[in-house]
Amino acid sequence: MKRVYTYLDVWQRSRKMVSEIYEITKSFPREEMFGLTTQMRRAAVSVPSNIAESCGRQHINDAVQIFFIARGSLYELETQLYLALDLKYVSEQVAKETIQKITACKQLLHGFINYYKSLKISNNE
Repeated sequence: MKRVYTYLDVWQRSRKMVSEIYEITKSFPREEMFGLTTQMRRAAVSVPSNIAESCGRQHINDAVQIFFIARGSLYELETQLYLALDLKYVSEQVAKETIQKITACKQLLHGFINYYKSLKISNNE
């Protein structure tokens, strides 16, 4: 049985991004296994996880706060990708394509946050 959040474009895209980040980090140096590799994977996993958690919250304020955490993870992931580029762990092309996907997720999530905030105003929560 599907949950409502699984139909959200932002959740679907961020879920797909997790697989892409895992694939990208497979080629990182072994010494990064407990460094940048783990950090990037954790940041990526936290985005769809926090979106799902937010959708399960009873109060809009709680949901919005967790959506902000998911958005923060996207910014964290973007920075980590730039670091991987600086360290030459990823090509410019891979970094550019992935950053575009991260940016699209940030935009979708921002829209979703605004939607939830409008619910808060209309419900006077």
